[in-house]
Amino acid sequence: MQGEVRCVGVLANLDKDNAPALCARLLKWLGSRGVQALLPRELAEVLPGGRPPATMAEMADTAQFLIVLGGDGTLLSAARRAAVHGGVPLLGVNLGHLGFLTELEEADLFTALPELLQGHYEIDERMILECAIHTDGAPAERFLAVNDVVVTKGPFARLIRLALAADARPVVSYRGDGMIVSTPTGSTAYSLSAGGPVLHPQVQGILVTPICPHTFYSRPLLVAGSERLRLDIDVAPGPWGRVDVALTVDAQEGRMLRPGEWVEVAAASARARLVRRQGWNFYEVLRRKLAEDDRLGL
Repeated sequence: MQGEVRCVGVLANLDKDNAPALCARLLKWLGSRGVQALLPRELAEVLPGGRPPATMAEMADTAQFLIVLGGDGTLLSAARRAAVHGGVPLLGVNLGHLGFLTELEEADLFTALPELLQGHYEIDERMILECAIHTDGAPAERFLAVNDVVVTKGPFARLIRLALAADARPVVSYRGDGMIVSTPTGSTAYSLSAGGPVLHPQVQGILVTPICPHTFYSRPLLVAGSERLRLDIDVAPGPWGRVDVALTVDAQEGRMLRPGEWVEVAAASARARLVRRQGWNFYEVLRRKLAEDDRLGL
């Protein structure tokens, strides 16, 4: 049980056709109940009313939670931004066809909100990974990942050899198309498609899943969440002399890796904090979403 909610932030994926109209309806609904709504600049500029925009830092300081309208991708992006500002809780509202992370479907929003605004909700804390790309003689470039960090070959690269070490101790070497390092949350994303297991989100571990390994014995590996992983990448140049190896974070951020760079991944001190209705159960969500997946032929 949380305190009564008097201020929320609203984030939305404006690429969704129904997002602007839903946002306008939501703001009117919240205002009629005396709940202040803070908007980021990109949303304040497209909605009527001329509301002053708020930064993520201002929303994190003032709002009791953020309502995120979109899908899992929108929620992942919001969670990374919120983690930098103390991890303000996020209520995900699914406007897409499939969502493991979002709590509500669009049709449920206005029936579920009254109870949530009364403080009848739980906080589901999730591990986040911090990824650092190291180059000799230069500061590390850092990213946060709620789902996964993926190192993969490009279209012109040959097989990658990846050497994995944990806390400076060699673990295993893979040859294949790449590697997925995921949180338990990310175990239902790319890792699952690559043959990895599903982990309960409260498992304190980091999942390492090879992508198309060029051996019969390579299997996903679950390491302790307290360990710091190092990935060293070796790839032979392709037929045009190019070395195409990319690092992506939550399939939303990243860059190409240059020869000689290595990657470090560890659990971040920050956490993603998700608003859940009381009685939320991961296995119920898993059964429902996998059944939807089968029905839609995905």
